[in-house]
Amino acid sequence: MDDYKATVTAVPESLRKATTYLQSQVRDDGHWCAEVKSNTTVTSEYITLLYALNLPVPDGPEPWISWIVSEQKFDGSWGPAPDIPGDISETVEAYFALKILGLDPENQVMRKAKSWILVNGGVARVRIFTRIYLACFGLFPWSSIPELPPEFIFMPVAAPCSIYYMASWARATVVPLLLISHHRPVFALPNGRNENNTYLDEIWCDRGINKNVPYTTSLWTMAWQLDVTSVACTVVDKALRYANGMRSTPWRLAARRRCLEWILERQEEDGGWAGIFPPMHGGVLALYLEGHYSTDPKSPFQRGIAGLEGFIWTDDRGKRMQACVSPVWDTILSSIGLLDAGLPGDNEYIVRSNAWLLARQDKDHGAQSPGDWRALNPNLIPGAISFEYFNKWTPDVDDTAALILAFVKKEPSSIDSDSVVRAIQWILGMQNADGGWGAFDRENNKLFFNQIPFSDMESMCDPSTADVTGRVIEAFGLVMEKHSKISRSFEKFLLTQSIRDAMKESANRGIDYLFREQEQSGSWYGRWGSNYLYGTSNVLCGLSNAHFIDNSRAGLINESIKRGVDWLVNVQNTDGGWGECLETYARPTLAGQGKSTASQTGWALMGVLTLLAVTDITVRRGVQYLLSTQREDGAWIEREFTGVGFPNHFYLGYVYYPHYFAMMGLGRYASLCGLKVFEDVPG
Repeated sequence: MDDYKATVTAVPESLRKATTYLQSQVRDDGHWCAEVKSNTTVTSEYITLLYALNLPVPDGPEPWISWIVSEQKFDGSWGPAPDIPGDISETVEAYFALKILGLDPENQVMRKAKSWILVNGGVARVRIFTRIYLACFGLFPWSSIPELPPEFIFMPVAAPCSIYYMASWARATVVPLLLISHHRPVFALPNGRNENNTYLDEIWCDRGINKNVPYTTSLWTMAWQLDVTSVACTVVDKALRYANGMRSTPWRLAARRRCLEWILERQEEDGGWAGIFPPMHGGVLALYLEGHYSTDPKSPFQRGIAGLEGFIWTDDRGKRMQACVSPVWDTILSSIGLLDAGLPGDNEYIVRSNAWLLARQDKDHGAQSPGDWRALNPNLIPGAISFEYFNKWTPDVDDTAALILAFVKKEPSSIDSDSVVRAIQWILGMQNADGGWGAFDRENNKLFFNQIPFSDMESMCDPSTADVTGRVIEAFGLVMEKHSKISRSFEKFLLTQSIRDAMKESANRGIDYLFREQEQSGSWYGRWGSNYLYGTSNVLCGLSNAHFIDNSRAGLINESIKRGVDWLVNVQNTDGGWGECLETYARPTLAGQGKSTASQTGWALMGVLTLLAVTDITVRRGVQYLLSTQREDGAWIEREFTGVGFPNHFYLGYVYYPHYFAMMGLGRYASLCGLKVFEDVPG
C-alpha cells in the first residue's frame, strides 16, 4: 500500500509539469501543431518533382541531403519507420533524390544504398507508385505501368467502380494520375532526356538491359488461384493497353477537361489538395502537364507549389517534407489531455483552443458546403471538422467525434450547442450498414479496388474500423451522460428526443459491430494507430461509456470489456509499460508485443482503467512507467512511430502523441483517485 500511496502522491506534480510543457508549445493563436514524422518517400518525391519542373530546392541541396542521409539504416537502406526493415521502393527513391541533389554515387552513403538495392532485387522490384515517378524521367518504361484512362472520371456515382467508392486519399491521388498517365511525360535528367534513360542503371540488377517488368502475376496464376476479381481487372487492363489506353477516343479531350475541373475545384485555400502530400504532388504535376504552368503567385500552379512548401519542416537535422500536417488533431487531443489532467474548462488555454477549433468546424456553408462525402450522402447536413488547416473537401469522423469529446469535457452544457448537435447529426449520417464508421466516407467498402493492377498497397478503400467506431461510441456516451444531468427545466433542446433516440439506435448498431470485430484474444484491430493496443483502447473507452446510452445491454458490454482488459493485462511489459511493434500488421501473432512507449502506455492505461481499480498492480505499474519516463521539462518523447497511414506500407510519428496520451492516462487515473491536481494552482 505504501507503493500505491507514493504513486498517487507523485501523479499531480507530473501532470502539472506536463501541463506547463504543453502550454509552452501552444501557437500564438491558441492551437497546437507538431511535426508529423514519416519516411523519406515524400521528401524524395518532392525533390524529384522540383527537378522535373526546373524549380529551385528551398535553401539549396545541403539541408535536404543532411536529413535523408540521417535516416539511412546501418545496412544502407531506408525503411517505413525507425525499427522497420528497409524497403526497396523507399530506398530507390532516396538514392534517386540524393543523386539529383548532387551526392556523388561513390559516396559511402550511396555505395551502401546501391549494394542493398542490388541484393534486394534492384529497381525492378519497386511498387507501382515508384514506377510512375521513375517513368516520368524515362527510368522505367510507361509500358510497365497499368493504364489509367481519364475517362474513368465519367463513371456515374451509382457505378460500383466510381471514383467515389475509392477512399478519399486514393480518389484525390488517382484523378491527377489519370492526367499524368495520359501525358506519359519524360523529363530531362543531368544526362539528358531519354525514354530509356540510363541515369539509374547502376541499381538495376541487369544494368537496365530489360526494364519491361510485369506488374501483375500471370493470368494463368490468377485463374489457378481462383482470383476472379484480379483476373477481370487484369483483362480490362490488357484490353486498355491493346487500345493504347483509349487515347484516340473522341471523348478523351472532354475527359481531360473534366479531370482538370475536378482538380481545380478541390484546390484548398492553402493551394493543396486533400491535406496530404500525394494528391498535392500529383495535382501540381497534372496542372503543369495540362498547360497551367504560371509564374503568377495567385495561379493554381504556384498556389500548389506554395501548398507543398507549407508542409516543409526544418530543424537541426535538416529539411524534409511532411506527408500531412495535424493542427486540428493535435489541438483536439491536447485540449482533451489538459482537461483530463484536471485543468478547468475556463482556463485560457482551453478557451482559446476550443475557439480556434470552433472556427474550423464546417457548419456555416449550409446545403452548398463542399465535401466528397456528399456524393453518396447528398442530403446530410454538414457539421464535421478536418484534420488539417485546410481540407474542406474531406473532413473525417474521427476528428469530429474527438471534437465532441473536447467540447463536452470543457463545458457539459455544450451538448445542446449548435456545434455539438451538428457534429452528432453528421456522424449519424456517416454510419455504415454494418454498424461501424469509416474515416472519411460512408459505405466506402468496395474492396475489389484493392485487387486492381494499380493497387499494390491495398489501401484503396475506407471501410468501418473498430478504432473510429469506438471513439464515436465514447463521444455519444459522454453526451448522453451529461444530458442526464442537465436540469429538466430546459424544454427547448437542440439535442431533441428524436436525435437522442437516433443516437441510441446508432450506438447499439455500432456496439454490435464492435462485438463482431473483437478478436479471439479479446483485443481489437487498430487501423489508424499501432495496432491492437490502439484499437483496444479506443473500443474500451467507447464501451465503458455505452451504459449511458443503453443500460439494457450491460451484461454483454461488461463481458466484452473484461475480455479486452484481460488482454491488455496479459501483454503488459515487465517495465510496467505497453508497446507494440508495427510488424503486427503483417504478423498479427505479434499483437501487443514491442518496446514500451509512452503513447501506447497511455492508450493501455486508459483501457484498463475502464475496469480495474486504481490500486490494481497492473494500473500502478503502468502509472509508474509513465512517471519514470517523463523528462525533467515535463515532456514525454519517443522515436517510435505509433501512427498509421497505410498498414504495412506507411507509418507516422506524431510528435505530441507520447505527451497528450500520457496525460490522458495519468489524468484519468488521478480523477479516479479523487486527486485535485490544479485546486491550489493559479491559472
